[in-house]
Amino acid sequence: GFFSNKSIVFTGSLTKLSRDEAKYKAKSKGAKILSSVSKKTDYLILGENAGSKEKKAKELGIKILNEKEFIDKINQ
Repeated sequence: GFFSNKSIVFTGSLTKLSRDEAKYKAKSKGAKILSSVSKKTDYLILGENAGSKEKKAKELGIKILNEKEFIDKINQ
């Protein structure tokens, strides 16, 4: 699947899913959940009112998905 063997970080407030629910769904698709953005991060999942993680992800050229894109990918 899309998230298989990918490292992802969540930032900001999710509106459709709880953070725990989003992490569970991502893990069930084979993703590894990281707590901070680094060069090893594949995707940043961006919620509302995101802070410094978004800036760091952009600096490192990490792909950013918004909550809708994340949900679309997780449901594929």
